[in-house]
Amino acid sequence: MTRIIEVMTDILQANETTAADNRQLLAKYGVTTINMMSSPGAGKTTLIERTIEALAGSMRVGVIEGDIETTRDAERLDKYDVPVVQINTRSTCHLNATMVRLALEKIDLSGVDLLIVENVGNLVCPAEFQIGEDAKVVVLSVTEGDEKPLKYPAMFRASTAMVINKTDLVPYTNFSLAEARANAHRVNEELRIIEVSCATGEGIDQWVAWLTSLRRRRKD
Repeated sequence: MTRIIEVMTDILQANETTAADNRQLLAKYGVTTINMMSSPGAGKTTLIERTIEALAGSMRVGVIEGDIETTRDAERLDKYDVPVVQINTRSTCHLNATMVRLALEKIDLSGVDLLIVENVGNLVCPAEFQIGEDAKVVVLSVTEGDEKPLKYPAMFRASTAMVINKTDLVPYTNFSLAEARANAHRVNEELRIIEVSCATGEGIDQWVAWLTSLRRRRKD
Protein backbone atom coordinates (compact mmCIF):
# COMPACT_ATOMS: atom_id res chain seq x y z
CA MET A 1 0.00 0.00 0.00
CA THR A 2 2.80 2.45 0.85
CA ARG A 3 4.42 1.87 -2.52
CA ILE A 4 1.14 2.67 -4.31
CA ILE A 5 0.86 5.95 -2.41
CA GLU A 6 4.45 6.84 -3.24
CA VAL A 7 3.89 6.14 -6.93
CA MET A 8 0.74 8.29 -6.95
CA THR A 9 2.60 11.09 -5.20
CA ASP A 10 5.35 10.96 -7.82
CA ILE A 11 2.77 11.12 -10.63
CA LEU A 12 1.04 14.14 -9.13
CA GLN A 13 4.33 15.93 -8.43
CA ALA A 14 5.51 15.38 -12.01
CA ASN A 15 2.18 16.69 -13.27
CA GLU A 16 2.46 19.75 -11.01
CA THR A 17 5.85 20.57 -12.50
CA THR A 18 4.49 20.49 -16.05
CA ALA A 19 1.38 22.41 -14.98
CA ALA A 20 3.62 25.14 -13.58
CA ASP A 21 5.45 25.30 -16.91
CA ASN A 22 2.09 25.57 -18.71
CA ARG A 23 1.00 28.34 -16.37
CA GLN A 24 4.21 30.24 -17.05
CA LEU A 25 3.78 29.88 -20.82
CA LEU A 26 0.16 31.05 -20.69
CA ALA A 27 1.13 33.98 -18.47
CA LYS A 28 3.79 34.99 -20.98
CA TYR A 29 1.06 35.48 -23.57
CA GLY A 30 -1.48 36.88 -21.12
CA VAL A 31 -3.92 34.04 -21.66
CA THR A 32 -6.66 33.41 -19.08
CA THR A 33 -7.35 29.67 -18.83
CA ILE A 34 -10.26 27.73 -17.35
CA ASN A 35 -10.43 23.99 -16.85
CA MET A 36 -14.08 23.03 -17.49
CA MET A 37 -15.14 19.75 -15.89
CA SER A 38 -18.38 17.80 -15.46
CA SER A 39 -19.94 14.39 -15.79
CA PRO A 40 -20.75 13.28 -19.37
CA GLY A 41 -23.72 15.06 -20.89
CA ALA A 42 -23.83 18.06 -18.56
CA GLY A 43 -23.58 20.43 -21.52
CA LYS A 44 -19.97 21.62 -21.47
CA THR A 45 -19.64 21.87 -25.24
CA THR A 46 -22.92 23.73 -25.63
CA LEU A 47 -21.83 26.13 -22.90
CA ILE A 48 -18.59 26.71 -24.82
CA GLU A 49 -20.62 27.45 -27.96
CA ARG A 50 -22.78 30.00 -26.13
CA THR A 51 -19.62 31.50 -24.59
CA ILE A 52 -17.90 31.96 -27.95
CA GLU A 53 -21.04 33.59 -29.34
CA ALA A 54 -21.43 35.92 -26.35
CA LEU A 55 -17.76 36.98 -26.36
CA ALA A 56 -17.49 37.54 -30.12
CA GLY A 57 -15.77 40.86 -30.76
CA SER A 58 -14.74 41.39 -27.15
CA MET A 59 -12.55 38.41 -26.24
CA ARG A 60 -10.60 36.00 -28.43
CA VAL A 61 -11.37 32.41 -27.41
CA GLY A 62 -9.37 29.23 -27.93
CA VAL A 63 -10.48 25.72 -27.04
CA ILE A 64 -8.82 22.45 -26.12
CA GLU A 65 -11.27 19.56 -26.34
CA GLY A 66 -10.65 16.45 -24.24
CA ASP A 67 -12.44 13.17 -24.96
CA ILE A 68 -11.63 9.50 -24.69
CA GLU A 69 -12.53 8.97 -28.35
CA THR A 70 -13.93 10.82 -31.42
CA THR A 71 -13.54 14.42 -32.60
CA ARG A 72 -17.26 15.22 -32.51
CA ASP A 73 -17.03 18.07 -29.99
CA ALA A 74 -14.18 19.75 -31.86
CA GLU A 75 -16.12 19.39 -35.10
CA ARG A 76 -19.11 21.14 -33.49
CA LEU A 77 -16.89 24.19 -33.00
CA ASP A 78 -15.71 24.28 -36.63
CA LYS A 79 -18.37 26.87 -37.49
CA TYR A 80 -16.71 29.37 -35.15
CA ASP A 81 -13.53 31.11 -36.21
CA VAL A 82 -11.57 30.02 -33.14
CA PRO A 83 -8.53 27.76 -32.69
CA VAL A 84 -9.54 24.29 -31.49
CA VAL A 85 -7.29 21.35 -30.63
CA GLN A 86 -8.72 17.90 -29.92
CA ILE A 87 -7.07 15.55 -27.41
CA ASN A 88 -8.15 11.90 -27.40
CA THR A 89 -7.01 10.22 -24.20
CA ARG A 90 -8.02 6.72 -25.38
CA SER A 91 -8.47 5.06 -21.97
CA THR A 92 -7.48 7.85 -19.58
CA CYS A 93 -10.35 9.47 -17.66
CA HIS A 94 -8.85 12.97 -17.46
CA LEU A 95 -6.49 15.42 -19.13
CA ASN A 96 -3.10 15.94 -17.57
CA ALA A 97 -0.60 18.77 -17.87
CA THR A 98 1.55 16.98 -20.46
CA MET A 99 -1.40 16.43 -22.79
CA VAL A 100 -2.34 20.09 -22.50
CA ARG A 101 1.27 21.17 -23.10
CA LEU A 102 1.33 19.29 -26.40
CA ALA A 103 -1.96 20.92 -27.39
CA LEU A 104 -0.66 24.39 -26.50
CA GLU A 105 2.14 23.90 -29.01
CA LYS A 106 -0.52 23.76 -31.75
CA ILE A 107 -2.18 27.07 -30.78
CA ASP A 108 -0.99 30.58 -31.59
CA LEU A 109 -1.33 31.86 -28.04
CA SER A 110 -0.68 35.43 -29.14
CA GLY A 111 -4.15 35.35 -30.70
CA VAL A 112 -6.00 34.06 -27.62
CA ASP A 113 -7.36 35.93 -24.61
CA LEU A 114 -9.43 33.14 -23.05
CA LEU A 115 -8.51 29.46 -23.33
CA ILE A 116 -11.25 26.99 -22.40
CA VAL A 117 -10.08 23.44 -21.74
CA GLU A 118 -12.99 21.01 -21.86
CA ASN A 119 -11.88 18.08 -19.74
CA VAL A 120 -13.01 14.47 -20.15
CA GLY A 121 -16.50 13.90 -18.76
CA ASN A 122 -15.81 12.60 -15.26
CA LEU A 123 -16.56 13.90 -11.75
CA VAL A 124 -13.59 12.18 -10.09
CA CYS A 125 -10.23 12.09 -11.88
CA PRO A 126 -9.96 15.62 -13.37
CA ALA A 127 -10.19 17.26 -9.94
CA GLU A 128 -6.80 15.88 -8.93
CA PHE A 129 -4.76 17.06 -11.91
CA GLN A 130 -3.66 20.65 -12.48
CA ILE A 131 -3.11 21.60 -16.11
CA GLY A 132 -1.90 25.20 -15.69
CA GLU A 133 -5.35 26.77 -15.41
CA ASP A 134 -6.34 29.99 -13.66
CA ALA A 135 -9.57 28.43 -12.43
CA LYS A 136 -11.43 25.14 -12.42
CA VAL A 137 -15.12 25.30 -13.34
CA VAL A 138 -17.51 22.43 -12.69
CA VAL A 139 -20.71 22.18 -14.73
CA LEU A 140 -23.68 20.47 -13.08
CA SER A 141 -26.86 19.89 -15.07
CA VAL A 142 -30.31 19.65 -13.53
CA THR A 143 -30.77 16.30 -15.28
CA GLU A 144 -28.22 14.83 -12.88
CA GLY A 145 -28.92 15.36 -9.18
CA ASP A 146 -28.73 18.12 -6.60
CA GLU A 147 -26.75 15.81 -4.30
CA LYS A 148 -23.75 15.60 -6.64
CA PRO A 149 -21.57 18.05 -4.65
CA LEU A 150 -21.90 15.83 -1.58
CA LYS A 151 -21.20 12.63 -3.52
CA TYR A 152 -18.17 14.03 -5.38
CA PRO A 153 -16.79 16.64 -2.96
CA ALA A 154 -13.23 16.76 -4.34
CA MET A 155 -14.47 18.11 -7.66
CA PHE A 156 -16.54 20.89 -6.10
CA ARG A 157 -13.90 21.67 -3.50
CA ALA A 158 -11.25 22.13 -6.20
CA SER A 159 -13.42 24.41 -8.33
CA THR A 160 -13.66 28.17 -8.25
CA ALA A 161 -17.08 28.28 -9.89
CA MET A 162 -20.02 25.95 -10.48
CA VAL A 163 -22.33 26.43 -13.45
CA ILE A 164 -25.76 24.87 -13.00
CA ASN A 165 -26.86 24.16 -16.57
CA LYS A 166 -30.20 23.28 -18.21
CA THR A 167 -32.21 25.32 -15.71
CA ASP A 168 -35.09 25.44 -18.22
CA LEU A 169 -35.66 21.74 -17.42
CA VAL A 170 -36.09 22.23 -13.66
CA PRO A 171 -39.93 22.01 -13.85
CA TYR A 172 -39.62 18.56 -15.42
CA THR A 173 -37.25 17.11 -12.81
CA ASN A 174 -37.04 16.72 -9.03
CA PHE A 175 -33.86 18.83 -9.02
CA SER A 176 -33.83 21.57 -6.38
CA LEU A 177 -31.73 24.61 -7.23
CA ALA A 178 -31.75 25.67 -3.58
CA GLU A 179 -30.58 22.22 -2.45
CA ALA A 180 -27.84 22.12 -5.09
CA ARG A 181 -26.56 25.53 -3.99
CA ALA A 182 -26.66 24.55 -0.31
CA ASN A 183 -24.88 21.23 -0.94
CA ALA A 184 -22.18 22.94 -3.00
CA HIS A 185 -21.55 25.52 -0.29
CA ARG A 186 -21.35 22.80 2.36
CA VAL A 187 -18.38 21.47 0.43
CA ASN A 188 -16.91 24.81 -0.67
CA GLU A 189 -18.38 27.92 0.93
CA GLU A 190 -16.46 30.21 -1.46
CA LEU A 191 -17.73 28.50 -4.62
CA ARG A 192 -19.26 30.97 -7.09
CA ILE A 193 -22.54 29.56 -8.41
CA ILE A 194 -24.00 30.64 -11.76
CA GLU A 195 -27.28 29.30 -13.10
CA VAL A 196 -27.71 29.12 -16.88
CA SER A 197 -29.81 27.66 -19.63
CA CYS A 198 -27.86 27.23 -22.83
CA ALA A 199 -31.17 26.51 -24.59
CA THR A 200 -32.85 29.82 -23.68
CA GLY A 201 -29.76 31.94 -23.02
CA GLU A 202 -30.85 32.75 -19.48
CA GLY A 203 -27.87 33.39 -17.19
CA ILE A 204 -25.27 33.47 -19.97
CA ASP A 205 -24.71 37.17 -19.29
CA GLN A 206 -23.82 36.37 -15.67
CA TRP A 207 -21.44 33.65 -16.84
CA VAL A 208 -19.77 36.03 -19.29
CA ALA A 209 -19.51 38.70 -16.57
CA TRP A 210 -17.71 36.21 -14.34
CA LEU A 211 -15.31 35.26 -17.14
CA THR A 212 -14.66 38.94 -17.82
CA SER A 213 -13.86 39.57 -14.16
CA LEU A 214 -11.53 36.55 -14.13
CA ARG A 215 -9.83 37.91 -17.23
CA ARG A 216 -9.49 41.34 -15.62
CA ARG A 217 -7.90 39.86 -12.48
CA ARG A 218 -5.53 37.84 -14.68
CA LYS A 219 -4.39 40.97 -16.50
CA ASP A 220 -3.91 42.84 -13.22
